[in-house]
Amino acid sequence: MANVVIDAHNLSKTYNEGPVPVHAVKHVHLHIEQGEFIALVGPSGSGKTTLLNMIGGLDAPTEGRVLIDGTDITAMKENKLIDFRLHHIGFVFQAYNLIPVLTAEENIDFIMLLQGAGKAERKARVQQLLKEVGLEGKEHSRPSELSGGQQQRVAVARALASKPKFVLADEPTANLDSATAGNLLDIMEKLNKEEGMTFVFSTHDPRVIQRAHRVVTLEDGEIVE
Repeated sequence: MANVVIDAHNLSKTYNEGPVPVHAVKHVHLHIEQGEFIALVGPSGSGKTTLLNMIGGLDAPTEGRVLIDGTDITAMKENKLIDFRLHHIGFVFQAYNLIPVLTAEENIDFIMLLQGAGKAERKARVQQLLKEVGLEGKEHSRPSELSGGQQQRVAVARALASKPKFVLADEPTANLDSATAGNLLDIMEKLNKEEGMTFVFSTHDPRVIQRAHRVVTLEDGEIVE
């Protein structure tokens, strides 16, 4: 257990918003070790995204707990949890979640600015990442001026900018063509191999599943394989 970076213990999530409770995740146990490249797979409604959001502290479990490097994030107050996510976790969302009034460069820079990184360090890192994701020349473009694939590349660069210990990616290649998806997966695999960065994907994409070192299958909120 010395290398376990994420320990999800007996996680459950129930939504009571309608007349019938929805059990999105049911008593899930999942250990993820440092340096894994893991895919959570399953049909729509199987609980993949809910599980990913609970692991990242974006959604609170109804039952159970999540330990990251031995720290129980489910016991944290909101302000401390926000700070913890900022310094430890990179997020990539299917909906991009870019700040519309900021340029590509500023969206990537923003996380490092919040972390207190120096201007020169931030500028060098942003330029490096824009080059790696194939967006040189798009530094000053706002999200509305970029295609869906380009926006997702900015979102991936933003997640990687702060050099987080691990990255949680919810359907990161869903809106990308094969060449762009392959390029982004190459970048993430390189970081995984060279820097030991841990990646956890929620995905339907066979391109991601094929590259995963471990595949965890969910059905009806439970791990079945």
